Amino acid sequence: MATTPSPRPPMGWNSWDCYGTTVTEAEVMANAEFMAEHLLPYGWDTVVVDIDWSDPTARSHGYNAGAPLAMDAHGRLVPDPGRFPSATGGAGFGPLADRVHALGLRFGIHTMRGIPRGAVEQDLPVLGAAGVTASAVADATNVCEWNPDMLGLDHRHPGAQAYYDSTLALYADWGVDFVKADDMLWPYQAADIEAYARAIERSGRPIELSLSPGRDLSLTRLDHLRQHATMWRVCDDLWDRWEDVEANFARFARWAPFASAQGWPDGDMLPLGRVGIRAERGEPRHDGLTPDERVSLMTLWVVARSPLMIGGDLPTSDPATVALFQNADVLAVHAASSGNREVFREDGLVLWAAEGPDGVRYVAAFNLREEPRSVALDAGNVGLPVGADDDVAGEVVELWTGARVRTSAVTVQSDDARGVAPGSAALHVTLAPHGAALLRCTPVR
Repeated sequence: MATTPSPRPPMGWNSWDCYGTTVTEAEVMANAEFMAEHLLPYGWDTVVVDIDWSDPTARSHGYNAGAPLAMDAHGRLVPDPGRFPSATGGAGFGPLADRVHALGLRFGIHTMRGIPRGAVEQDLPVLGAAGVTASAVADATNVCEWNPDMLGLDHRHPGAQAYYDSTLALYADWGVDFVKADDMLWPYQAADIEAYARAIERSGRPIELSLSPGRDLSLTRLDHLRQHATMWRVCDDLWDRWEDVEANFARFARWAPFASAQGWPDGDMLPLGRVGIRAERGEPRHDGLTPDERVSLMTLWVVARSPLMIGGDLPTSDPATVALFQNADVLAVHAASSGNREVFREDGLVLWAAEGPDGVRYVAAFNLREEPRSVALDAGNVGLPVGADDDVAGEVVELWTGARVRTSAVTVQSDDARGVAPGSAALHVTLAPHGAALLRCTPVR
């Protein structure tokens, strides 16, 4: 594998949902300091500066065609020193990365596929390719549909690889640990993905590679993705709307069985907390999901073992939202479960199951309906063991609340165990509208 394997799905914070193209050094550090103090003990360890960090004219609600992007003499983008003062004098992101590393965290940046239009217009020399300039390696026929900054690269020309090699060498010199490379998957840019992964390998620094955006990415790409990336998006941008969350149930059902240290299918960032501050979409707000929808979102991403990247501004998010990121029992499912899969979907009820260490079993139950419901879950549907008394053989706890879950042997059909066949065991849970429960069954020793 050309990029760094990750033994668990990456976890961190990304500036996109709250700051769009406009995040500043001070805002990055405020979130890094909050993460180090409040979230690092729970596994959150990566801080990512998202798109257009080189644009001195960045604004909310969109991109600026023809923006005077900051770049070096070889057409490589560098941070705008107005927004990132420590980058002054050619230091790039090195000083900011050092400050993030000093907190015990990892530092990441967003990049776009291709080469800046400004580098081509100036016909700047490509570092590492003698006599080759930007115009010789650019491909004006393969450009991003939604961002105006870049032209594609013509990978038939060896200078295209040299350009990527030079950019990743620069990022490695800055101390970058994580790169979110955009405009890679829709349409699928196999040549760019391979060239980018090769450049990471040549950089000599372990760097995790995240690919975006997914737009219902096909499983036929799995082997190629595993060979070249740490994680890859399976959807377009996800925002703080229930319909966005609900659409990912089917995507995760398709992709989660293939999540492993070989690579992580990504359902996009968690649009939770204070979002939209100067974002590409919407006005400043706390996210538009209900408390129960937030729990469902977190539960689905956890049980599917998606990467977890918080999109809200951490210092100004409400404590109840931050508490969702501090539940060690829930995050243990994310870190160390296996066999994660959807096992049941009927009449707005969705069940997932997974295995944990030492015989532990996990069950996630989701209510997609608009009204609350009390349900009896058939232990057989979710692979829970049944004891000699026909009850569930173990202690069952709901991990968000810490409450014990009532279980029972079902000997005859009854109103409180509808859908569970006689002779089975039932778990009794109540689910709010668009709500979820995450259960852990610990076997009796």
